[in-house]
Amino acid sequence: MSEELIPKHGGYRKLKTFQIAQLIYDLTVRFCDRYINPRSRTHDQMVQAARSGVQNIAEGSQVSGTSKKIEMKLTNVARASLEELRLDYEDFLRQRGLTQWEQNDPKRQSLIDRRPKSVQDVNLWAKSLLQSGQNRLHGKNVMSSASKKSTLQEIAANAVLTLINVATALLYRQLIAQAEAFKKEGGFTEHLFKIRSQYRKRGNS
Repeated sequence: MSEELIPKHGGYRKLKTFQIAQLIYDLTVRFCDRYINPRSRTHDQMVQAARSGVQNIAEGSQVSGTSKKIEMKLTNVARASLEELRLDYEDFLRQRGLTQWEQNDPKRQSLIDRRPKSVQDVNLWAKSLLQSGQNRLHGKNVMSSASKKSTLQEIAANAVLTLINVATALLYRQLIAQAEAFKKEGGFTEHLFKIRSQYRKRGNS
């Protein structure tokens, strides 16, 4: 049987990168509404960067049937948007004197191990951190309202940073896989030539 004229494409909702990027977007909207002035440029920039990550993964998947080059470009744009968002969260922590967790911080790994799929999953993880006392300030068992707010901000920002780290690493692998597929299979023009050649062979047989 001849190959389809337009190869199978789409299915982005099943991509791990899309699922994590969508969670990052949901968390960012919630984070910005809580902790960033809604009238500030930063609020809009963070939300748009998070949205761009999601939208470009989806668009890249959809366009892959007719353009592998554009698919790779959009995948890279998604990765760049999440890198931009990463800087905004890092700035948030630095400007407020809050701690950015190290790569080997067990709190980061505990979130990754949970494999959160929703904002609620992340909220439950954050609650468990507070209850276990891993984020008590200055060794105090009872936090003031101000200290608790700062701690929640620190956890929330670091949670998204952790997920961004996972998403960008997966997007890099996805980009490499797309490049390898392009080298082996070619683009849409090569695919059309192959289909046309098969059609001609059938006509001459």
